Amino acid sequence: MLNYDIVIIGGGPAGLAAAIKAREEGIENLIILERDNVLGGILNQCIHNGFGLHTFKEELTGPEYARRFIDKVAEMKIPYKLNTMVLDVNKDKIVTAVNSEDGIIEIKAKAIVLAMGCRERPRGAINIPGTRASGIYTAGAAQKFVNIDGLMPGKEVVILGSGDIGLIMARRMTLEGAKVNAVIELMPYSGGLKRNIVQCLDDYNIPLKLSHTVTNIIGKDRVEGVTVAKVDESRRPIKGTEEFIKCDTLLLSVGLVPENELSRNADIELSDITGGPIVNESLQTNTDGVFACGNVLHVHDLVDYVTSESYNAGKNAARYIKGETFENKNSIEIEATQGVRYTVPKYIAPNSIEKSIELRFRVGQVYKDSYISVYFDDVREVHKNKKILTPGEMETVILTKQMFEKYTNCSKIIVKIEEE
Repeated sequence: MLNYDIVIIGGGPAGLAAAIKAREEGIENLIILERDNVLGGILNQCIHNGFGLHTFKEELTGPEYARRFIDKVAEMKIPYKLNTMVLDVNKDKIVTAVNSEDGIIEIKAKAIVLAMGCRERPRGAINIPGTRASGIYTAGAAQKFVNIDGLMPGKEVVILGSGDIGLIMARRMTLEGAKVNAVIELMPYSGGLKRNIVQCLDDYNIPLKLSHTVTNIIGKDRVEGVTVAKVDESRRPIKGTEEFIKCDTLLLSVGLVPENELSRNADIELSDITGGPIVNESLQTNTDGVFACGNVLHVHDLVDYVTSESYNAGKNAARYIKGETFENKNSIEIEATQGVRYTVPKYIAPNSIEKSIELRFRVGQVYKDSYISVYFDDVREVHKNKKILTPGEMETVILTKQMFEKYTNCSKIIVKIEEE
């Protein structure tokens, strides 16, 4: 059995940032385990720009952003294993993995950072009626075909779902010569960033049909078209509103799910809302010495936020190795209510905060000219005006050490959306 102070599961942007920060904090005996044949994760196929504005104050493509961290890992001589699939993580922090070179590996870790990322929801998760014709792909799979393999999935496209990857693929397919006939969105608002709606749809005159869904897929061997219908407030198709849209390809951008099979095996408590681990201010899960960061924790809209969060996870894992404990005994629970779907973290121990802590969350619907309010018990401490709040954009509120010192007997923190 191998022994490491810290094992980082995942070599994407989250895992790389966590490893770099842990090494900067003085931890020498650590390793990254990555199932792909290269480091960098999903960023390698995201060749569009817009990455790094917060972290590096400049616009980079996905591969350029990843390369800066990969180079840093090489410079710091942080060890990693590629083509290595982690099979199991247990409560005793024993990691079981396999690769073709070493066979089955068992590693005893003092601390673990979960950074496995997320996966796309497939067709089976949304139960679209119709044939099982070829030409149906997740948007991420199509992105890999086009950007990595140089293959075109089709020539005439409909995209179901207006998340960021769906919007970006609408533009990408157009630039490669395909015709995108429509982007179909079940909700009355887009699930992606506003800038992507403008740059990927509006700039290319691609229609976005809100409050619509695909009710049937038509085609025997290959997709020939889809039937689209309006939906009511309960998201059920409205009879008489059906419309046929011709296409040979249907791309699905219907949500991302944190990749937490390993977390379940380790009896880590998961959120019903995010699908990711429930963590405290140190990003530690309910299992002592196991931390989580990035899209395995909750799905982010910006990789820059993944990086800053993962720095914290790496730093706190290093602090844990050095003997610090992150107790949940004296933690304050964060209650998400009135439009706030969840918060990360879910618990905060005031004594563990150095200067401030970032509280991140998403709202459940679109709000205009509203306020993000934070209450310490019954006292409103934060009242932040926002012109618009949408489910597609993550929100951040900073809680300072001084706030916790002001409310020393606080038993609950409440985060909500208020109209005034």
